[in-house]
Amino acid sequence: MWIFRVFSSVLFLTSIILSIPLAFDVGGRTCGLAFSLSLATFYFLYSVLRIATPTERSRLRSTLVAIVAWTQWIVIPTLMIWCLNRFSVDSDRSDGWVERTFSGKRAQDLGVRQWIFGADGLLESVTVGGWDKLLRYSTPVFQLSEGFCSLLVIQAAGQITRWLVNRGGSESWMIGLLVMSASIISSSVYFLWRIMQFPEIGNVDATLIGVTITCAIFLGAWGIGSGRGNPIESSLLFAYIVLCIYQIFTDYQPSSPATAPTPPPQPDFPPFPPIIMASYSTLVYVLSTFPSTLHAAFNFLIAALSTITPSVIISLSYRLFVLYASTRIIPAVRESGARALYQEASLEDSDGAGQLLGLLSWFSPSILVAVYTSLLMQHFASTSGGGGDGEWWTSQGGDVGGTIWRWINVGGTIALYAVELYLGKDDMDGGLTGHWKAD
Repeated sequence: MWIFRVFSSVLFLTSIILSIPLAFDVGGRTCGLAFSLSLATFYFLYSVLRIATPTERSRLRSTLVAIVAWTQWIVIPTLMIWCLNRFSVDSDRSDGWVERTFSGKRAQDLGVRQWIFGADGLLESVTVGGWDKLLRYSTPVFQLSEGFCSLLVIQAAGQITRWLVNRGGSESWMIGLLVMSASIISSSVYFLWRIMQFPEIGNVDATLIGVTITCAIFLGAWGIGSGRGNPIESSLLFAYIVLCIYQIFTDYQPSSPATAPTPPPQPDFPPFPPIIMASYSTLVYVLSTFPSTLHAAFNFLIAALSTITPSVIISLSYRLFVLYASTRIIPAVRESGARALYQEASLEDSDGAGQLLGLLSWFSPSILVAVYTSLLMQHFASTSGGGGDGEWWTSQGGDVGGTIWRWINVGGTIALYAVELYLGKDDMDGGLTGHWKAD
C-alpha cells in the first residue's frame, strides 16, 4: 500500500539524516566515516539482493526481501552503537592512513592478527581511508551533476510553461507566469543583497560574484529577447546561481552572533489567570514524574536534532529533488513525452540511458548515504578554518576544503546554458512537450 511506502521512506530519511551527523559529533571523524561506510555497504547489499531475487516470481524470495527490509530498523542502531564502541576520538591521528598502518608505530602490535584487524589496523585503514578518499574525489562529481540536473529541470520547466501559454488561454497563463518569475527574481535579489553584507567577502570574491551575476542577467535577457528562452527559465537560472553563491559564502547562520536580550523584570501579577497557571504547574509536575527513559529519549532526540546543519539539509533536499526530477525528465525528452514523467526508470528499458537510470534508482539508498556524507564533510571542512567550532575536523585528519568546485559548477552551468541558447532554435516546442496534445 502506498501509504506504508511513504511512511517507510520518511522513516528511512529521518534515520539517515539524524544518525550520520550524530556519529560524527559523538564519535569523531573516523567514527562517522565508518558508520557511513557500514550503512552504504548494507544498503548496497540489500539492493543487490532485490535485483537478484525478483519478488513477483517467488513468494519465498519476496518474504526474504521483506525480512531484510524490516531488519534495517535494527541494523541502523546496531551499526551506530558498534561504530561508537569501535572507533574512539583520537585527536593525535592527524597523519594519513598509510603512515598509521605501515609506520614503526605499529611495532607494539602483538601479532599479525592485531596488525590487520586491530585498532588502526590494515583492514580499518584501507576500508575507512578508502571511503574517505572516495567521498573526497566524488565531491566534484556530485557538484557538477547537481548543476547539470538543475539545468535539465530549468529547461523542462521552461518548455512546460511555453506549452501552457501556447495551448490556449495564453493571457491568464502569461500573467500568472510573469508574476511567478518576478517573485523568484525579487527573492533572489534579496538573498543577493544578504550575500553582499557578509564580512568575509573580499575583493576577489566580489569580482567573481559580479561577473557571475552579470553573465546570468545577460543570458536571461538574451534568451527572452531571442525567443529561445522565457521568463521562467531566466528567473530559475538566476535563482540557482544566487543559491550557489549563497552556499559558498554562508552556512545559513547569522553573520554575527546575536547578543542575548536582557530578561524583562518579573511582573507583579502572573501573565495568565490563576486557573491557567495552576494547570501549567500541574502539567510540568506530571511531565517530571515520567520515567527517566522517556527523558533520556527526549534528550537524545534533542541532541540528534542539534547536530543537523540547515545548509546541509537544504543542499541535500535540493540535490535529491533535481536528481529525482532528472530521472523522469531524461526519458521524457528521449521518447515517451509526458507519459515518462509518471513512470519509474527500469532495468528492462530498451535504451541504455533508461537502464542506467534504472540501475541508479535501485542503488539510490547507498547513493543517498554517500551524497549526504559528502555534504557533511564539506560542511565540516568549511567550518574548520580560522579556529572556529570546526577545528576538531582538521585535528582528526580532515582537510580544510575549498570552494573551487562550487565556482566551477556555477561557471559550467552558465556556459552550458549559453551553448543551449546558441544551438537552440526559435521553436523550442520539442523534446519534452513535443508529444503532448493541445485541444
